[in-house]
Amino acid sequence: MTAPATIGIPVARPKRRGAELRLLVVALLVAAGARAAVELGVEGHVETSTVWYVLALATVLGIGHVAIRRWAPYADPTLLPLVGILLGVGTAMIHRLDLGLQAANPGENVSADASLQLVWVAIGMALFVAVLAALPDHRTLSRYGYTAGLAGIVILLLPSVLPASLSEINGERVWIRLGPLSLQPSEIAKLLLMVFFASFLVQRRPVLSLVTHRIGPLELPRVRDLGPVLIAWFASMLVLVRESDLGSALLFFGMFVVMLYIATERVSWLLIGVVLFAAGSYVAYQAFPHVQERVEIWLHAFSGSNPTDSSYQLVQGLFGFATGGVLGTGLGRGEPQIVPVARTDFIFASLGEELGLVGVMAILVIYLVITSRGLRAAIGVRDSFGKLLAAGLSVSFALQVFVVVGGVMRAIPLTGLTLPFLSYGGSSVVANFVLVALLIRISDAGRQPATWPVAEPGRRETDPAGVTA
Repeated sequence: MTAPATIGIPVARPKRRGAELRLLVVALLVAAGARAAVELGVEGHVETSTVWYVLALATVLGIGHVAIRRWAPYADPTLLPLVGILLGVGTAMIHRLDLGLQAANPGENVSADASLQLVWVAIGMALFVAVLAALPDHRTLSRYGYTAGLAGIVILLLPSVLPASLSEINGERVWIRLGPLSLQPSEIAKLLLMVFFASFLVQRRPVLSLVTHRIGPLELPRVRDLGPVLIAWFASMLVLVRESDLGSALLFFGMFVVMLYIATERVSWLLIGVVLFAAGSYVAYQAFPHVQERVEIWLHAFSGSNPTDSSYQLVQGLFGFATGGVLGTGLGRGEPQIVPVARTDFIFASLGEELGLVGVMAILVIYLVITSRGLRAAIGVRDSFGKLLAAGLSVSFALQVFVVVGGVMRAIPLTGLTLPFLSYGGSSVVANFVLVALLIRISDAGRQPATWPVAEPGRRETDPAGVTA
């Protein structure tokens, strides 16, 4: 259904605000200080490469700032600077791990992951700008909801049909190796599936909100309306079975259930989701050795030979937190390289060792602010599709942080996901840049001054997502 024609009062572009620019300067100062502290702590002096690093990061963030002012002038001014702080701290810690591995393995050719990470940041910023330029209205995505859903499922399951030599790392078939590069399709599938979930739930919201049974204060939907959540549950279990990817299965199902709750405002959907998740977890634990190993590592990390065997990574990460204490050892003055694969899913433990409790709490606050600003964008936008999409993007971002941090700190079993904008990984960085671009686009739409629409004669006014008002 086409949207009604409108006659709007022209809206002047906002005056060029300096808030975002000042925050970007703060982000660059944090990045430069972190990088310099790492080199002073390890080498005793600051390398010339730090200057080029800061200039490169300033160029990337400056391009993002110009793109926002050009194509999303009303958008939330805090999102990009907060991302810049995370990138600055993350790349500094990756550089710290590079230096630590080089010192521990003299004479060996240790890859410079920090430099490669900066390349991925530039690619992510290019896609960030492309999304803002090519998508002037986020509601356009609602037309391609089912196409995005199909593409997301195909991309998500693609590693499971490839040979293990091209897709398996540490028992999980979640990668696609293209020569020296490794891509994680689940990061891209996450965005596509969120577009599908938002489009589908906007269309089906009246049906899914119906109540036919009551058990005390609990309002239950019709049995036949359980289809969508059962399909999402089955798809998550399929990911777990085919790819042994506990993290993605948890992320996708949790994301769908929360979006379903937001769309219908029925607590019963959350309870049904919890029951299905518990049942699926029990079945997965009984059926799959990979899940049993993760639970064993979680529950008995310090038992028997586990600390030097299967639980070695988790235990070393916990020792890192203990060593850091409240204020940390200082950047460049700890031993974070002892933790295996610290640059990816255990970078939070490395930060905990060298920045301490104060540092990791500051990082978690930044994640919290990004999530809250995304939810604020969801509240402010006027169309149902934008509300659900922004809420889904924000919730998935927060859920991924919770799953990673919870696994590293032994609150939940390890899942193998990466920490957004902090961990090393091209797929994660690029996908999260697109996620933030979509939030900025929706924020811009919600913060624009309202016009006065006049519908064409004979037409019913509709919701911008296509639902009749």
